[in-house]
Amino acid sequence: MSDLATLAARFGEALRAQGLAVGADRSARFARAITLLSPTRPEELYWCALATLVSSPDQIATLTQVFITVFGEQQNLAYAAARAAPAAVGAPGPDTGAESSRREVGELASGVERLAAREFADLDAGELARLIELMRRFRLVTPMRRSRRKRPSASGRRVDLRETLRRARRSGGEPAALRRWVPREKPRKLVVLCDISGSMQAQARAMLQLLVCAAGGARAEVFTFATRLTRLTRALATDPVTALRRAGDQAPDWSGGTRIGETLREFLDVHGARGMARGAVVVIVSDGWETGDPAVLGAQMARLSRLAYRIVWVNPRTAKPGYRPLAGGMAAVWPYCDAVVSAHRLDAVDDLLAAVAG
Repeated sequence: MSDLATLAARFGEALRAQGLAVGADRSARFARAITLLSPTRPEELYWCALATLVSSPDQIATLTQVFITVFGEQQNLAYAAARAAPAAVGAPGPDTGAESSRREVGELASGVERLAAREFADLDAGELARLIELMRRFRLVTPMRRSRRKRPSASGRRVDLRETLRRARRSGGEPAALRRWVPREKPRKLVVLCDISGSMQAQARAMLQLLVCAAGGARAEVFTFATRLTRLTRALATDPVTALRRAGDQAPDWSGGTRIGETLREFLDVHGARGMARGAVVVIVSDGWETGDPAVLGAQMARLSRLAYRIVWVNPRTAKPGYRPLAGGMAAVWPYCDAVVSAHRLDAVDDLLAAVAG
């Protein structure tokens, strides 16, 4: 994100040097348009600039020339400028360029909204990146639990003897009032186990991106699995694009087979039973295709259910009408799940958020 801000600021400086009134607000809109559109071609980046950085038709030629100078690309830009100029000139009034910009931004936004209604499995990497801003509107919130810490409360059932005696010093050692307390509350831990096998690759990338964007204050521990278990908690502590790149680098079994039971056993033996899963909300993202013994998976789910506060299973296949948990893996895990949701596209994520919140 810092590189994007630098690019937008330097391009704005170049435009100001040629007489265009491009302030920090327009540069910020330019950077936001790039984030929404994720342009992969020079002309797409040019349209982001045109939609956010000009305010009148006579500025288009200057913008085009500076764009070519800064980014070193001429192919297709002359055609793009020719398309832009008539549209801007044809509208009446002195604010024609501003209206054109608002129209372009509206079209970009509506395109992103349309992506929210498409299944994650049908989106390529660029389209998925365009959903980042929408994903940031969500918040993964886990239920609250009592902590060992306390806070003062007049309605508390327990007396805080230390605070009562400390205050009694002001009244000659006689306690004028009893000080009471109640336990503080904190959100439960969130643990995510994400299947990155071949049948779940697109869904896994979408779920990891959503987690980076929407985790908020939730303390999320993240693991991926296919043929092995990989902890990605630290790798995801960054912006969504970098997080997905790091996930791809650190998890070598992307698009491999699936051994859910064995990897779940490893998680419980190494992490879960030692406290990570205890009282936590555990989200498992998988279509349930198990290449190992379903009985092993069922036994490990039984172990997990005794530790976790809540188990949420995310399976995009459940969105299909008439779905039944007939596959060995899903049949084995179904009795131990508190909720099963599809979350197969962005406008279906609300069910996941509600299930996590309990």
